[in-house]
Amino acid sequence: MSSRRQFLRTSAAGLFGAALVSRAQAAALPEAPMMDKPDMAPPLLPPNGPPYNPVATLNGWTLPWRMKDGWKEFHLVAEPVRRQFAPGMTAHLWGYNGQSPGPTIECVEGDKVRIFVTNKLPEHTTIHWHGILLPNGMDGVGGLTQPQIPTGKTFVYEFQMKKSGTFMYHPHADEMVQMAMGMMGFLVVHPRDPKFMRVDRDFVFLINAYDIDPGSATPRVNTMTDFNLWSWNSRVFPGIDHLVARKGDRVRIRIGNLTMTNHPIHLHGYDFEVTGTDGGWVPKSARWPEVTTDVAVGQMRAIEFTANEPGDWAFHCHKSHHTMNAMGHGVPTMIGVDHRGVAQKIMRLVPDYMVMGERGMADMGEMEMPLPDNTLPMMTGAGPFGPIEMGGMFSVVKVREGLARNDYKDPGWYRHPAGTVSYPWTGEAPRAERRTPVAEAGRALRVRKPGGRGGRH
Repeated sequence: MSSRRQFLRTSAAGLFGAALVSRAQAAALPEAPMMDKPDMAPPLLPPNGPPYNPVATLNGWTLPWRMKDGWKEFHLVAEPVRRQFAPGMTAHLWGYNGQSPGPTIECVEGDKVRIFVTNKLPEHTTIHWHGILLPNGMDGVGGLTQPQIPTGKTFVYEFQMKKSGTFMYHPHADEMVQMAMGMMGFLVVHPRDPKFMRVDRDFVFLINAYDIDPGSATPRVNTMTDFNLWSWNSRVFPGIDHLVARKGDRVRIRIGNLTMTNHPIHLHGYDFEVTGTDGGWVPKSARWPEVTTDVAVGQMRAIEFTANEPGDWAFHCHKSHHTMNAMGHGVPTMIGVDHRGVAQKIMRLVPDYMVMGERGMADMGEMEMPLPDNTLPMMTGAGPFGPIEMGGMFSVVKVREGLARNDYKDPGWYRHPAGTVSYPWTGEAPRAERRTPVAEAGRALRVRKPGGRGGRH
């Protein structure tokens, strides 16, 4: 086994947890796989070490590792990347191994983990292992627990996983810029006992947000509140993967929030339990049923349910402006305003001008509106019954009978059994009862005395 000193550039660097790799050691670095496709890769079954049920990362993948002298060795490369948010828009971000977010890291409770981090950014960086219990010098806070990783250099992080759970990684160096540019990733530590908290399907995704001007491709890194792209794993609807499960599966969804606001995550058609937080697993005695769980800034939540109701069930953030794309905060409300006369005058100058907003915003989901290049419509997506009128943090949990155990392919839209879809009423319209304010006031005065008859007072 190579000694720890061989991994340190100098004995002084050993005072810091993240060690600079020498040229000799660089030749022995583990491979750094890259990924440039935004599709969800199949779960990575462990080729060695303790067994576990791997996770499925929405629009992402799991980073392979190698075993060396009892250590699981991973290699992350921090670098500029291009990320497609949905067909029609690609952003210039920073990430790891070709993507933002970076690949999911999976290991097992008790594993000794060694992670090489190569910096190909135009500035220094570090990695903080959010929620992991580890030696102070491995915590990844630049200037406090380690020197910054300079451009072109590789550092090493080494620690043992003390507990299982759901965690994240992200920089603690020029953090506002680097996280605003998309630098983050998921870290899952599976229980040593493969039967503990076992589920059939285990999905993960990070909540992130960006401010990218329409027609541009690079985020505005100084934005603090007015983000216009709310995303899951740097994808927005209709680009977010569906969560496919077979009927009867026990399903877990792990969610991490690295935005600047909280997100009430809501699942249709089911109630679920919060079974895990960033602090660990929640005992059964402490759980209660929910249909919405609020994930605050810097938090992680694991929710679980049994997929016993087939269908296409909406899954989204319940802040309505988080399910829209490139929304402008300065757009006036035109509901109820008759601006046909003004529109006619404008159309003489601009023939393609369309009146929008006087009846609401649903027209935007139905019409093909001209947009700047590399810009997504605010509301988009088509379902089996017409426009879905969503964007941002929205996906679909698709539960089907007869799927194979590891089948995550999109099964298409749900075929509803006859008589189970809402339908239009074709009978006589109900008569509206009109009430005057005077009649309403008189009705309110007719009250019943305690123990006596009703009457006027």
